[in-house]
Amino acid sequence: MSSPALLSLLLQITIAAAAAAAETATAYDLLQEYDFPAGLLPQGVTGYELDASTGKFKVYLNGTCSFKAEGYDLKYKSTISGVMSKGKIKNLKGISVKVIFLWFDITEVTRDGDDLNLSVGIASAQFGIDNFEGSPQCGCGFDCVNVEREESVELRINRFVSSSILE
Repeated sequence: MSSPALLSLLLQITIAAAAAAAETATAYDLLQEYDFPAGLLPQGVTGYELDASTGKFKVYLNGTCSFKAEGYDLKYKSTISGVMSKGKIKNLKGISVKVIFLWFDITEVTRDGDDLNLSVGIASAQFGIDNFEGSPQCGCGFDCVNVEREESVELRINRFVSSSILE
C-alpha cells in the first residue's frame, strides 16, 4: 500500500473513532465537560441533545423522578432543558424543589469554586459540590444505601420474631 493511501486510511480510522467516542458520551459526561458534577442528574437518563454553538440542551429521563436530598423534596420531569455554558446553566426547565409547602422551579445553577448555587429566581441556596458526587436514584435520592440497610435490618427483625414465635 502506498504511503498516501496508508495515511488516508489512518485518517479515516481516526475520524471514525472520534465520531464513535462523541456518540458514546453521556449526559453525565456532558455535565462534567461544562464543569458540573454528574450528580446534578438522577440515574435513568436515556439520552440528550446539545446544540454546542448555543449551549441549548435537552436531557431525557425514563420518566418523572422524585426524591429527597439535603432536606428538600425534588422533582424532575421526564424532559429537562436549558442553556449551558462553562459553570452556568440558565433558563433551566423541568426541575422543581419544595420549600416548606410550595413548589418552585429551579431556573439556574452556577458553579462557584467548590460550591453550586441553585436559584429559584427569588432566592438561591448554596451546596458543596461534594454533595453531588454520585447521581441520585429516583425514590430514595442519595440515601438509597441506608434505605436498603434499614429494609434489611427490618427483614432480619421480622425473621427473628417469626422464628421465636414458632419455638
